[in-house]
Amino acid sequence: MSNHTESFIDLDGHAIRVWRAGSGPKIGFFAGWGGLPRWTPFLDELSRSRTVIAPSLPGFPGGARAHLDLDTHLDWVVAARRIFLAAGLDGADLVGSSVGGGLAAELAALWPDGPLRLVLISPLGFYDANEPPADVFARRAEEYPAFLCANPARWSEHVAAPAGHNDVEWQIEQSRAAEATARLLWPIANTRLEKRAPLIRQPTLVMQGDGDRLLPRSYLARWAAAIPGGARTRVIADAGHLAELDQPEAVAREILAFTA
Repeated sequence: MSNHTESFIDLDGHAIRVWRAGSGPKIGFFAGWGGLPRWTPFLDELSRSRTVIAPSLPGFPGGARAHLDLDTHLDWVVAARRIFLAAGLDGADLVGSSVGGGLAAELAALWPDGPLRLVLISPLGFYDANEPPADVFARRAEEYPAFLCANPARWSEHVAAPAGHNDVEWQIEQSRAAEATARLLWPIANTRLEKRAPLIRQPTLVMQGDGDRLLPRSYLARWAAAIPGGARTRVIADAGHLAELDQPEAVAREILAFTA
């Protein structure tokens, strides 16, 4: 595992964690459902040839209680932009997964001078009433492993408390991440992002696991049609909604080829 470093940036009095590793051109990562409770093999793969910068999102692990100050979707988007800049990502490539994918797309749409290239992994924010995303908020915690990953053990490992960590504090942190997600996406993960996607001018790659149980596969085509000039799309075999957890090498390989 990479010897990543940890630093913090300030967001209105909240200390937001930023992880860094590797060398080479900068690439940012906005994590998906559950955030980044730990460093992942996916980030290791990217850091082999890139400087990886992974800031936490408000309320997610490493994001303090900053989500409590975000009352509207615009608040969330502005906060994500401020974190993006404070973490030193201006002009870098940006990868976003799931929840983080939706926010990454918002940044690209509203600030075209921000990300250089954009990679989205099962991004949330589009909504088709005839083929809606699954209702994650109706799932119990014990359903999450098989719902979010094709290999349920990947999710369980991702959110397991590290050895020696206070279990009560760890559970509070996980609950806070769920609360942050709900504040951003409740009740149906529809942020009207499809209205703003045509503003995206960056070269864009959209990926989805072939076993994604949250987003219908048709949403890949919706993304390709929404972005002027089209977006490249890829389906990752043997992967669920959080494809970067299920198949870190395959997902990183696609990203590095696209951003080369």
